[in-house]
Formats: sequence, structure tokens, C-alpha cells
Amino acid sequence: MSAYLNKYLTGESMDYKAIIALYIPILIDQAFIVGLNLVNTAMISSSGVSAVSAVNMVDSLNLFLINVFVAVATGGTVVVAQYKGSGNNQMVSRATSGSIASVSLLSVVIGLLIIALHNPLLRLLFGSASAEVLDSARIYLIGSGISFLGLAIVQAVCGALRGVGKSRASLALSLIMNLLYVLLNIVFITMLNMGVMGMTIAINIARFAGAACAIYYLFKMDGTMHLRLRDMFHVPISMLKKIMSIGLPFAAEQMFFNGGKLLTQVFIVSLGTYAIATNAIASVLTGLLQIPGAALSLTIVTVVGQCIGRGDVADARKFVKSFLWIASLMLFVMGIILMPFYPLLVGLFEPPAEIVDDIFWVLLLTAIVQIPLWAMSFILPSALRAAGDSRFTSLSSMLSMWLFRVILGYLLGITAGLGIMGVWIAMNCEWGVRGAIFLWRFRGKKWYKHKLI
Repeated sequence: MSAYLNKYLTGESMDYKAIIALYIPILIDQAFIVGLNLVNTAMISSSGVSAVSAVNMVDSLNLFLINVFVAVATGGTVVVAQYKGSGNNQMVSRATSGSIASVSLLSVVIGLLIIALHNPLLRLLFGSASAEVLDSARIYLIGSGISFLGLAIVQAVCGALRGVGKSRASLALSLIMNLLYVLLNIVFITMLNMGVMGMTIAINIARFAGAACAIYYLFKMDGTMHLRLRDMFHVPISMLKKIMSIGLPFAAEQMFFNGGKLLTQVFIVSLGTYAIATNAIASVLTGLLQIPGAALSLTIVTVVGQCIGRGDVADARKFVKSFLWIASLMLFVMGIILMPFYPLLVGLFEPPAEIVDDIFWVLLLTAIVQIPLWAMSFILPSALRAAGDSRFTSLSSMLSMWLFRVILGYLLGITAGLGIMGVWIAMNCEWGVRGAIFLWRFRGKKWYKHKLI
């Protein structure tokens, strides 16, 4: 085993032990996030199909908005990783400050907008939903907007910590926030039977408690980052430009990408409450299959970022190729392990009998198709972005999303009458197209020619 690891995961700038030490905490973090999301969805399912549908609808909008400031946090991660690779610790500190300040400000602006415009947004996007679903969605949307600042601080701090290779600290902060969220959901939803309102209260307490812990860790527990509170308010424009050169194209990509997913959600809403619930449950279960791959996608940002910071393109290429093969193998193994337990897993959500078969076929389709396609579609863009190739990556993702997932999803799901299965077939097709584009880019030389630091 060590010979294999040395061959594929050891280079001049990093060895397999360092990569594994970085990957394992991120893997645990992703497992907890997806697992806790499963538990939370299962708990809210006890409040009825309408509650599940409301939360899923709003979360599709939340994903669209949250990923804007998470994208900027990713820009911070890339800059921090490259400065760490170059050995410039002073600039690591400045990049961390810049990331936290910019992400926090952006989250406040987005949160205030969502609170002020919640009624027209819900009517525009989900006006065809039932009155009961819309009432629950309104509560959850306002509460989510309030919580954005807490989440943004946690994301920015965790991103910076991953950039310098401190994935254990990032894991600890993420676990504090997410475990607290689940515990509070048990109290408010299961014990006090507060439904969507209980979930809204829980998410705010958990996210702001996580933010408080993140700030305390940076300023009181981690002396290596050398951060001062005033650094958050005096971020050099040159540093913000570096962060935004990665973050803004990625943010634009996320807006268009998740805007397409949001529009797809509008198609699904028109198919009825059962279709919304099918999509929600299938999304959570496919997330289980993709846990190891998602962790690799986050890990590759730090690995490639530090390699490029050192000027070692050969190592970056080697590690990306290895990550692609490992991710596909892991997706295959996860499918083999989890699919036999489908009845047990779907039973956690207590779905209506009418949608159990639909969820199974969507999950089986994705479990098979993702083995050759998912890694190219998600790990490659993370690697290209970590090297500074953000504009090409973002433009390609936006075009493939709208041309294939949105338009093809409408044609298959609505026009051809395939329903929810048609929407998911289109999504899988989009993975293949996007992955092929990124593979072509990776085989060339332009992706590592960008000068970031």
C-alpha cells in the first residue's frame, strides 16, 4: 500500500502522508455535513410533506445565495494556499483577514436583500406551490437570511485554515456548528414540535455560535496566523483584488450555476408537492454517495494551490490525475455499499408510498452515471481554479449548466413528460459535457500560466 501511495500521491513538494493528513479531517467534515443534513431532513419530514417541500424550496434559493459569498471564501483559500506554498507567512495573514472581511460584508448585503424581498421572491419563484408550503417557506427564508453572516464567518475562517493545511481545526469548527444544529433541531422539532419555525431558530443559533468559536480560535488559540482585530478593517486593496480575481468569477459562476438549479427547482414545483419531496430526498441520498469525492474536491484546492505557489506544475498535474482516479473508485465503492441499504435509508424520511420507487430510480441512475463523470466535472474545476484559472472554469460551468441542465431538463422533464427523472437525466448529461471541457483544458498549458501572487 505504501508503495502505491508513494507512486501516485508523493511528489517533490508534498508526500502522501501530508495529503492524507489534510484529506481525512475534510472527509470527516463532509460526512458529518451530509449525514446531519440527512438527519435534519428526516426530522422535518415528521412535520409532513409540506414542511419538507418548503425547506427544500428555500434551500434551493439559499444555495444560490450562499454560494456567492462561499465563492469569495474559496478565492481566499486559493490565495492563502499559494502564499503558504511560497513561504510568505505575512501575506498568509493578510489574505486571511481580507477573506473574512470581504465574505462577511457580502453576506450582510445578501442577507438584508433576501429579508426585504422575501415575498416577491417566493411569489416569483414558487407561486404555484400550495398556500401551506408558501407560509412555511416564508418563515424559513427570513430566518435563513438572518443567519447568513454567521455562516459566512465560519466559511471564510475554515477556508483560510484549509489553505494553510490546518484541516483539523477547520473540521472542529464545522462540527461545532453542525452538531449544535442537529441537537437544537431535536429539541425544537422533535421534542417541542415546532416544525419549520424550530428549524429556523436552530439554524440561527448554530451558525452564530459557530462564528463566535471561529473568531475566538483565530485570535485567541492560533498564534501562527498572527491576526489582529484591526486587520479586518484595514485590508489592502491589492489583497482584495487577488482574492476577488478568483472569487468574483467563481461567484458569478455560482450565481448562474445555482440560478440554473433554482430554475430547475421551479420546473419541479410545477410538477407538484410529491415531485418536490422526491427531489429533496434523492438529493440528500446522492449526497451520501458523493461524500469521499466532495472531500477530494476540497482537498485538491489546497494541494494544487500550494504546488502552484511553489512553482511545481509537474506535482500539480500528478496529484490531479491521481485524485480523479481515486474519486471514481470511491464513487463506485460507495454505490456498492449503500444501494443495498436503500429501503432502510429512504425509510428515514417516511415518504409517501407513491414516491419510493421514483426516488430509487433517480438514485440508481446517479449512482451509475457519476462513476465516470462526477470527478471530471467537480474535481477538475477545483484544481484549475486553485491554479488561478478561474475565468475559463466559471464561463464553462455557466454555459454547460444553462445549455444542458436547464434547457435539456425542461425539454425532458416537462415537454417530454418524463417528470423528475427527466430533470435528473439532464443533470447527469451536463456533468459529462462539463467534465469533457475541463479535461481538455487540463491537458493543455494555459490553466497554470496565470500569475496570482
